[in-house]
Amino acid sequence: MFSRKNVYNLFFTLLLVFIPLKLSAYSDYIVASGENIGIRIFSDGILVVGTYDIEGKNPALDANLKVGDQITAIDNNKISSIDDMIETINKTKSDEINIEYKRNNKKSNTSLKLVRVGDTIKTGLYVKDSITGIGTLTYIDPNTKIFGALGHEIMDTTTKKVFEINSGSIFPSNVIGITKSSDGNPGEKNATFDTSKVEGNVSENTNKGIFGKYTNRIADDSLYKVAKFDDIKMGKAQIKTVLEGNDVGKYDINIISVANTNNKIKNIVFEITDKKLINATNGIVQGMSGSPIIQGDYIIGAVTHVVIDDPLKGYGILITNMLEEGEN
Repeated sequence: MFSRKNVYNLFFTLLLVFIPLKLSAYSDYIVASGENIGIRIFSDGILVVGTYDIEGKNPALDANLKVGDQITAIDNNKISSIDDMIETINKTKSDEINIEYKRNNKKSNTSLKLVRVGDTIKTGLYVKDSITGIGTLTYIDPNTKIFGALGHEIMDTTTKKVFEINSGSIFPSNVIGITKSSDGNPGEKNATFDTSKVEGNVSENTNKGIFGKYTNRIADDSLYKVAKFDDIKMGKAQIKTVLEGNDVGKYDINIISVANTNNKIKNIVFEITDKKLINATNGIVQGMSGSPIIQGDYIIGAVTHVVIDDPLKGYGILITNMLEEGEN
């Protein structure tokens, strides 16, 4: 027969057995991709990117709306796209609408006067609801199907702030040409993409990259062991990236220094030594961000930035920093 104390101890022991422990979820071996991808992300609300005068007045400024504000609702109707915004405004019979917006993560309300010019309703606002571009897919975890790309955030060029996203996707991209880098002027990959062939869904845009779930078939012929900090050596390594079409190549680099700083993205400093890559690009170019850095059987990080005054040199983020961010 159990005493009351024994029953309590047994119950507590069972709790210890069955409560799951929070362990690192990423796999020891992941796919080091290097694939060129198209990226489209949609904003969390409608982003105000500018204002304009109408007949000598600026209704947006009069309503205290500023560049960087995110419009989330109009007349109590949730707004998630520019089409939603146009449809809601066209339905109103009033010359004034109530706007709910977010600024620095704080919600506020304001009244915006509409100006009717003929059959057109004008607001005095320039807005956007998405950003489209290209980059490089860094990794896919074959077990969790989480992917990471870019190694840094996507910024809005107008507001100079991180683009807060609601959703997004990645899709195939073909490199059709390269504008070479020069001192003080980073070049870029020129590419086409097909938005109808979604390969993954984007859920995060952070300072360590974009992350989400990969939905396409995962090839397991590019598996590399995840490098811990102590596994990384100075000297020879390679990056995987696309220079033409969709063919991923490996190109030699030299690791100059490595710093184990979890809160930064410029952990690795390297220089390009591969003559074929130098002849094609004259260094690191835009669109190369996210190119996985491999060393032997390890994936150690991803390309993030170019040294502007010396495009043969660049920075990379530790792969463990990306993987940990992708889990959050």
